[in-house]
Amino acid sequence: MVSQEQRRRQLAREKFLRQQQRRTQARRKARVRNSVIASVLGVVVIAGVALYTTGALKSDDKKTNTAADVKPSKAPDPCAKPAAGSVKKLTWKKEPAMTIDTSAKYSMKLATTCGDIDIALKTSAAPHTVNSFNFLAGQGFFDHSKCHRLVTSGIYVLQCGDPTGTGMGGPGYTLPDENLKDKSLKGNMYPAGTVAMANHYNPQTQQGRNSGSSQFFLVYQDSPLPPDYTPFGTVSDAGMKVLKKIAAAGAQAADPSTDNTAPNATVVINKATVTKS
Repeated sequence: MVSQEQRRRQLAREKFLRQQQRRTQARRKARVRNSVIASVLGVVVIAGVALYTTGALKSDDKKTNTAADVKPSKAPDPCAKPAAGSVKKLTWKKEPAMTIDTSAKYSMKLATTCGDIDIALKTSAAPHTVNSFNFLAGQGFFDHSKCHRLVTSGIYVLQCGDPTGTGMGGPGYTLPDENLKDKSLKGNMYPAGTVAMANHYNPQTQQGRNSGSSQFFLVYQDSPLPPDYTPFGTVSDAGMKVLKKIAAAGAQAADPSTDNTAPNATVVINKATVTKS
């Protein structure tokens, strides 16, 4: 028998979905944004579970908050204050020329306010992506930027790489999709520790390929996603501890202007560096 509370939550979810459907068309025309998931609402069936693309997985927290009619409690900030400095406003018209040695090993370090996140890069499998990160890091593009989105339901990712902190920014150029048949992506699952590119791909219309730019996501727990997002790195064990700390602090309610669920933790990339080993 359905309890009164369960019925109330069900009605809240149905109301939210109706509102979301009405807003989708207007929002899609009003702004362009990189997200971990496709850019319009659609249903993706993974392991027998129906998941909504774009805003809907993002909005799982919002639906819960609406049903409970309370604001989420904010955990203590586990991170330090950001280093002095400000984000550079840099854009380019085209992808940078290939300068890396595609046969060599490269790594990226994100020195964040929450701790260092070291990433082993998949240079030979995703050369355009790694070359771009090498270029952008060298230009200081990521320095002082916030990780603007934390997803804690459905998928489990921290999204970074947008100097504007809104989910709408980028370097002005796009990158080709790469390494979509990586052996780690089995059963429509991005395993914990994966670092992959956000993009605009819409699996419903099959449009938006090769639309990655600078935004990327770090998977802190196995996440069901189709292999549409370039996997280009793997987080170290120490880096995973940092991600877990960030995730444990939870996420804020969705920002009505961007739909981003920002982490409660103050996650700022003080400095990003790419090194050839």
